[in-house]
Amino acid sequence: MTVDIDYLREWIGRGERKSERVTQALVERFNATLDLDGDARDGDAAPLLIHLCLAPPAAPTASLGVDGHPARGGFLPPVPLPRRMWAGGAFAFHDAIRVGKQVTRISTIRDVTLKEGRTGPLCFVTVDHRIESDDRLVIEERQDIVYRNADAPGGTPKPVEPAARGMHSTPVTPTPPLLFRYSALTFNGHRIHYDQPYVTGEEGYPGLVVHGPLQATQLVQFAAKLRGSSPARFDFRSLSPLYDTADYTLNAETDGDGLRLWTARVDGPVAMEARATW
Repeated sequence: MTVDIDYLREWIGRGERKSERVTQALVERFNATLDLDGDARDGDAAPLLIHLCLAPPAAPTASLGVDGHPARGGFLPPVPLPRRMWAGGAFAFHDAIRVGKQVTRISTIRDVTLKEGRTGPLCFVTVDHRIESDDRLVIEERQDIVYRNADAPGGTPKPVEPAARGMHSTPVTPTPPLLFRYSALTFNGHRIHYDQPYVTGEEGYPGLVVHGPLQATQLVQFAAKLRGSSPARFDFRSLSPLYDTADYTLNAETDGDGLRLWTARVDGPVAMEARATW
């Protein structure tokens, strides 16, 4: 498939502005989905990364593709490659989002690049998000999105060593209700996260795919729990997929002035790696 990178790079600099209020009901659903404790009173600090559930794209159902994604184009460039994944990113936390307050996300396309991977072309789109609330900058975010061909997921796997167990480790069971609830929270129609016949029969994955944003949220919440406070910065990248066919672990160990974190299925490779600093 031909990718006209010069055309796609015309999207660099394009912007979008979206807003939504952080309601008590949203916080309650977020905490219930992730089994987090905490009340949801107006004025309280909202849970870390709840902003990923605010003001998501709301494409009409009739405009969704076979995979449940909206049609290409609009704010994001219309990359013709069929598979789209959240490859990684970074968060700089400046202040807490407060329950009951309006939150605004100001997004800008920073870069669009094309590379050649083992399974064909890979198109990377980098998006910068500035998250504001009550005229306060609360979060700066970089989001890395990768588009690729519809070949077998990941192509022929390379031999990998099982991930080590961290000094701190806790298990997660990726049940279909967990994945469905997180898709609902983020208004994500991508069928690989909740439609088992589709994901195995049409896309060739062995099971439902665990969301990248969900893993990032679990890791940053884990880091904050271990240190007793929210990190100032959190960087992460996805290395391999996780499925609902096996449990996985959240892992952490001290790394200089911060924590090195990762997810991995039991006896499997690192799926997402991250670093949190305070």
